[in-house]
Amino acid sequence: MAIKLSRRQFLAALAATGLSLRMPALVAASGPKAFTRPIPSSGEPLPVIGMGTWRTFNVGGDQQLVQERTRVLKWFFELGGTLVDSSPMYGSADDVMGEALDTLNAHDRVFAANKIWTGDGNATREQDTASRQKWGIGRFDLQQVHNLLAWESHLETLKQMKADGEIRYLGITTSHGRRHRDLATIMEREPLDFVQLTYNVLDREAEQHLLPLAQERGIAVIVNRPFQGGSLFRRYQSEPLPGWAAEAGCSNWAEFFLKFIVSHSAVTCAIPATTRVKHMEENMGALYGRLPDKEQRRQMAEYVAGL
Repeated sequence: MAIKLSRRQFLAALAATGLSLRMPALVAASGPKAFTRPIPSSGEPLPVIGMGTWRTFNVGGDQQLVQERTRVLKWFFELGGTLVDSSPMYGSADDVMGEALDTLNAHDRVFAANKIWTGDGNATREQDTASRQKWGIGRFDLQQVHNLLAWESHLETLKQMKADGEIRYLGITTSHGRRHRDLATIMEREPLDFVQLTYNVLDREAEQHLLPLAQERGIAVIVNRPFQGGSLFRRYQSEPLPGWAAEAGCSNWAEFFLKFIVSHSAVTCAIPATTRVKHMEENMGALYGRLPDKEQRRQMAEYVAGL
């Protein structure tokens, strides 16, 4: 499926930032088309590149940094993104997100995803309310149990909240490749809309069981740590892209890493985080153009492993 931006809107957005237009697939005569995947439980289309806020939006009350993050969020929306993921665990990220949404008057543009992160299994609604107030929204599109903390109690409450229309979707997260066996057990027995897990060109354990299980169970998958917290760039940025990268739809390392992830048919959305508009442009390039096929994915993994 594809979401279409008008050509005029897209070009105006790039021109306003002073960014170079270097993504040929984005300027097709009919207007750029963003890759989307349907949320299995509803069929609702979701752009395959979202945005995380871990570390990047935890800037306290520094107004200069808040303004910079607001610009990043603005161009995330302008370049076709919708899903933004945060957590009470991320320091001031919820507060900064709320301020940015207010500044941009963009509450109706965001697919708002947050997490419950407390060992108190009775505090689910309390924490959801506190986060909503910080974001300035009426409800979260997606509320998730963060890193399986007190998951049984929280999930029961989230089920009721979904039934009552207080949230639209529910899910559970894990990160850094932890507790995959526990996550699989929950996926097999609980009615989840989403799971969130770590997956990238080097961390591929999820391919063995979790991603096939998500497809079998009709669960959407959000991928966190797509760049290994930035370590993939530190490790490979100085290396050349393979000569065949353009054939796989990649013109830089950000597109290479992200397109490897979202070209897996079980992945619904990847959520890279960034503090810079330039890096946001590179990330959002993965939302457009061609995606690598199965053979190209194999080549991508082998190329990186061989560097």
